[in-house]
Amino acid sequence: MPDTDTICADLAPTGILRVGINMANMLLVTDREADGTPVGVAPDMARAIAARLDLPVTLHPYPMPGATADALSAGQVDMVLIANEAERARTIAFSPAYCEIEATYLVPDGSPIADLADMDRPGIRIAVAERAAYDLYLKRTLKNAELVRATGLPAAVDLFVEERLDALAGLRPALIDNAKTIPGSRLLEGSYTTILQSIGTVPGREAGIAFVAGFCREVCASGFVAELLARHGVADRLTVPTHDA
Repeated sequence: MPDTDTICADLAPTGILRVGINMANMLLVTDREADGTPVGVAPDMARAIAARLDLPVTLHPYPMPGATADALSAGQVDMVLIANEAERARTIAFSPAYCEIEATYLVPDGSPIADLADMDRPGIRIAVAERAAYDLYLKRTLKNAELVRATGLPAAVDLFVEERLDALAGLRPALIDNAKTIPGSRLLEGSYTTILQSIGTVPGREAGIAFVAGFCREVCASGFVAELLARHGVADRLTVPTHDA
């Protein structure tokens, strides 16, 4: 492992670890402090990395995952906590996942769609939050169904209801809550993908990348991530992955 000075130079070239936080993920950012500082699993992960390296840290909230990813590419932050998705991985160096979330569909009352295999057919219209990890995945994998995009999940829910679309794509925990407010709606069994929540850094900074990868494996194995999930009340909605040593 490279020395700490080299790792810090990679991860925090200004001397401060600037971390972009995706505020749209309500499982990993569960609240804000009075001054607007994000509260949740993702902010605590950022603070833990900074503490390990004895670096000061600043949290930079962004309203959507796409904006969070863009901030890293623009040099506004040094690290982001967002979903690891193939399109994003072209410009972001991702760590192993520190937690996982299933993605599935919500369908309206009376829908003839019985399972995931029925979804990708001509004429099927699916509401989705633009540039969410599952939007990027579905854009790449669906061949026949049409994705109808909105800015953020709440807007996608409104679109699903108002336009009477065939399905709403999203993360299972959030869709469970959405189903409670849409009479007769139901979630499909299974998942079309599992969203991997990771730590992203600037490509090419190998010492920093290696450190963050090792950190993620360690905190998953030690129980630290599980403790964070419990502390923030989301242990029943997220899974901590098992990594090879």
